[in-house]
Amino acid sequence: MGTSKVIIFVLTMTVAVALGLTLMQQLTEPIAETNEDIFNKRAVLSAIQDRLPSPAEELKDEEVLDLFDAEMNQVVLDMEGNEQDTMLAEKVNMADEKKKPEEQRMLPLFVYEGGDEPIYIFSVRGNGLWDEIWGYVAIESDLNTIAGAAFDHKGETPGLGAEIKDNPWFPEQFKGKKIYNEDGEYVSILVKKGGGTKGDFHKVDGLSGATITADGVTEMMYRGLKYYEPYLRKLKAQRGDATMGQLLPQ
Repeated sequence: MGTSKVIIFVLTMTVAVALGLTLMQQLTEPIAETNEDIFNKRAVLSAIQDRLPSPAEELKDEEVLDLFDAEMNQVVLDMEGNEQDTMLAEKVNMADEKKKPEEQRMLPLFVYEGGDEPIYIFSVRGNGLWDEIWGYVAIESDLNTIAGAAFDHKGETPGLGAEIKDNPWFPEQFKGKKIYNEDGEYVSILVKKGGGTKGDFHKVDGLSGATITADGVTEMMYRGLKYYEPYLRKLKAQRGDATMGQLLPQ
């Protein structure tokens, strides 16, 4: 086989493989996007496990999509608490938003309306020991009491920092905790070893051997939920609820 024939054969095979890969990508991309969409929605629902017909991880894909369509209202907020109509909350990529200057960021808000009172689900993102951590925190209609939480991570140590996701005990502690104290001051939740004292509404127990990850959750919770305070104030004003005046500073 001459040199020219070898070159033509190689070029033909290269073009054929490139076209094949392009076609395969086009065919599988919608499936990948659908799977990612379901994965993200399931993560949001994990913050309200007690309100679901089954635990989020046990729901069928169709059930996840149906729950979102029927019972979840999606809102996108700017940093001043104003609602935006440019996209759905599920389309807000918090990893990308984190790279922007704070005043330019968009915040996703999911409002679960499948019960007697709405539950507000906030997205938070921060840093653990090795990489980013994130989570969803559900707040009751009193805008103070945590209804549930779910956390995830990119690279925390298995058996240590990774327990924020892998050990159901950790997010379970957040239920019933409060982000405002009795004076209406925003205090969020402190994650500290031995901190889960009965009757303390602002602390949960940390993780043995994972102090830095626990500190990351504390910082993430404090900063991430505080981003939503302008919206909470607006919501309080819209309600005209005297009770809210005791929860949120004027």
